[in-house]
Amino acid sequence: MGASEGKSLDPAQFFAAARVLIVAGKGGVGKTTVSAALARAAALTGLSTLIVEVEGKSGLAALFGQPPFDYQEVTLAVGGGPGAAGDVCARTLTPDDALVEYLQDHGMSRISRRLITTGALDVVATAAPGIKDILILGKVKQLEREGRFDLIVLDAPAAGHAITFLRSASGLLDAVRVGPIHSQARDVMDMLSDGSRCQVVLVTLPEETPVNELVETAFSLEDEIGLQLGPVVVNGLYPPIDGLDADPTDAAREAGAFLHAGEAEALASAAEFRRHRMALQQEQIDRLAERLPLPQIRLPYSFTADLGPDDVERLAGAFLAGVEELATL
Repeated sequence: MGASEGKSLDPAQFFAAARVLIVAGKGGVGKTTVSAALARAAALTGLSTLIVEVEGKSGLAALFGQPPFDYQEVTLAVGGGPGAAGDVCARTLTPDDALVEYLQDHGMSRISRRLITTGALDVVATAAPGIKDILILGKVKQLEREGRFDLIVLDAPAAGHAITFLRSASGLLDAVRVGPIHSQARDVMDMLSDGSRCQVVLVTLPEETPVNELVETAFSLEDEIGLQLGPVVVNGLYPPIDGLDADPTDAAREAGAFLHAGEAEALASAAEFRRHRMALQQEQIDRLAERLPLPQIRLPYSFTADLGPDDVERLAGAFLAGVEELATL
């Protein structure tokens, strides 16, 4: 995802670069919102997209105006219409449900539920750390191999757990030398290390601590696990406003408006806050680019507490615009 000057990148080409996109970032940076926007942006290019949610209660369903969902696949946004958009589907993956399905697929349905109800999985997880994570990643690998969806978006755990989560396959390969767990870990590692199958999209806010954590996470994922990194998403950017440097009294006079006592001072203070905020975010954007030379896709700040389908649509449009600005290979 890099390189020739003066030529925009076709969004369809961008989303076809890998079949699984893992969205990761520090808690609170809007990772789930970015996952939703990314999936909807891919759907708008005509791709069928599945969002895999692993932590539960993420608010993903509400972003699409839909009721909460579980392990069973649901459709969050129906495709069709102008440009023939693809569907956006979603499901939650849990280790227990993934294990039950694995055992049922291998002819052991009679014992699958008993293993879960007796807590046997927790015992195994204590003896072999990473087994729960590999169950989830193994299911993602299976979904990728099935090819029912053009793109799978994995809304990964928050940054600290994400590294452990994605490192689980490598750890189990070292700990378990033979058998089905070893085979599953090997298959997962093959997927994670193949840039044509899987890439990571890291998300940050234009703030010092999230940027620091993103850079650390990026090097850990690339150096320790061998994952290929896609563009970084810088979320929550205050968009520029014309006239921030204008005097409020003069601007009101030119517009034929009347300001009450104290309003000019309040407007000047708000403009100063906005200028200061934009300067700080530009400083962090530049620092991120210096420390991590990856393309950036920038998404605007949403001035609402409860995001919904209209917000996802707007962010998806901004995501597509950001993709088009990236240089092609």
